[in-house]
Amino acid sequence: MDVNLYIARRIFSDKENRKSLSHRIVNIALLGIILGLVVLILSVAIVTGYKTEVGKKVIGFGSHLQIVNLDSNESYETSPVSQNQPFLPELKSIDGVRHVQVFATKPGIIKAGTEIQGVVLKGIGPDFDWSFFLENKISGEPFTVQDTAKTNKVWISKQMADLLGAKIGDKLSMFFVNPSDVVPRQRKFELAGIYKTSLEEFDRLFVLADINHVRKLNNWSENEVSGFEVLVNDFRNLDQAEKKVSNLILRHTRPDSPVLQVVSIKEKYRQIFDWLGLLDMNVWIILVLMVLVAGFNMVSSLLVIILERTQMIGILKAMGARNWSVRKVFLYFSGMLILKALIWGNVVGVGICLLQYYTHFFKLDAASYYLAYVPVNLSIVHLLLLNIGTVIVTIAMLVLPSYFITKISPEKIIRFE
Repeated sequence: MDVNLYIARRIFSDKENRKSLSHRIVNIALLGIILGLVVLILSVAIVTGYKTEVGKKVIGFGSHLQIVNLDSNESYETSPVSQNQPFLPELKSIDGVRHVQVFATKPGIIKAGTEIQGVVLKGIGPDFDWSFFLENKISGEPFTVQDTAKTNKVWISKQMADLLGAKIGDKLSMFFVNPSDVVPRQRKFELAGIYKTSLEEFDRLFVLADINHVRKLNNWSENEVSGFEVLVNDFRNLDQAEKKVSNLILRHTRPDSPVLQVVSIKEKYRQIFDWLGLLDMNVWIILVLMVLVAGFNMVSSLLVIILERTQMIGILKAMGARNWSVRKVFLYFSGMLILKALIWGNVVGVGICLLQYYTHFFKLDAASYYLAYVPVNLSIVHLLLLNIGTVIVTIAMLVLPSYFITKISPEKIIRFE
């Protein structure tokens, strides 16, 4: 057995030492490390969870990638493209692509009673993935889109339904303007479903309807759409998927066909994803501050322990122990204290995260934060990195103060005693 480790373990398990001043100081340092690790775990879990949940909501409205006509601008009045594209079979088979669906948009005004609201009618086809809206459904059921007949059923947000005073089964009037029309076109719809995502910017805007209505309003043929929405399996691989899809579109571009472009959700809603990206800076600041505080707590504790154990240090040196050997005793001892603190920090931090994950105990103002509760995202990788980083930084900070041991003279200590 390593003699240095053995001595460190004896010091760590010494029951008489628990009554000393150094033990109280060590406990304060341990409490600092525990609280610091809890704060780190919660910060990383909450920020990554918040980014994930808000990102999922934005993606639910616009998908990960959109393939649209290059002539289309940033408004919702789009230039049509053919629904029958030669690249579609290969697009659906690209590794990482989960789903492909058509869409079409048309700005308009919705009216119920005396209330009106500017909206965007988003036409969906038979291939539409309802999973996101079903997760955020308040009431109602999905409607079926067919190629042969149009359905007048629509979905709107709870925010819009409250503004209009509408409920399931009510009739809604919408008005649309085309440059060639003198009088706005009117369409009557039946409210079939209500959703709520708490993203006010999107909730007050989008109305889901049969894509055939949008085709008719835009004077398009039955094979024309605004574009294609592409959903990928992993948001972290979005950039790679965008390159693959762009290369595929480029290979199938013909001189006589409209030029298509691939628009990433991060580019389409850059302001939202840039804002989410700024949250990472907050986590890094908290991480650095907490680890430094934990390190300085351990430094002060180690110095107190060294001063209290000067007699032991002097005896070890008198018996022939080298400075580095004695220093290792106290570094081992510090490592044991840090390990104990990490165990308790993980228990408390992970416990709070699990409590919040299953109970949603801590609430948020959805109007301000886009979510009704504090989200958490527990990751084994994040936990390992936090623990390993804390150990490495704190131990590294202890190496320098342990050098104080080399200044202790065994002759003076033994003579004094």
